[in-house]
Amino acid sequence: MFKFLSENSLSLSFLVALTATFGSLFFSEVAHFLPCKLCWYQRIAMYPQVILLGIAAVKNDFSIRKYILPLSLIGLGVSIYHYLLQMSPIPLPCSDEVANCALKQFAYFGYITIPLMAATAFSLIIFLMLASSKNNKR
Repeated sequence: MFKFLSENSLSLSFLVALTATFGSLFFSEVAHFLPCKLCWYQRIAMYPQVILLGIAAVKNDFSIRKYILPLSLIGLGVSIYHYLLQMSPIPLPCSDEVANCALKQFAYFGYITIPLMAATAFSLIIFLMLASSKNNKR
């Protein structure tokens, strides 16, 4: 199983980033959820990864890790902070005037929010990039 993940890490990471991007666009363009500042920061970290990972997957270029890992780590940090902001029982201030960062626009099972889904996507990409480094030293 690990060999499969390692050998296909670029394609799988591309699919994760593509799914996250389409999900993000669905929530804003179809469901009409207004993205807050923290959502935009997460988008800034995720959207370029679709293009970078797509090109890397086609060219089988594992050197992309050095660009993908920092983007994903930053995105993961922002999404964890955003999730904690939403789940805090104490109302915390939000600097966004358009959309409230602490507002849970939906929560599956009471805890799966958009920032948690973003954190999951960033975590999967980080895991796949680290898994690829074990066997693909390029």
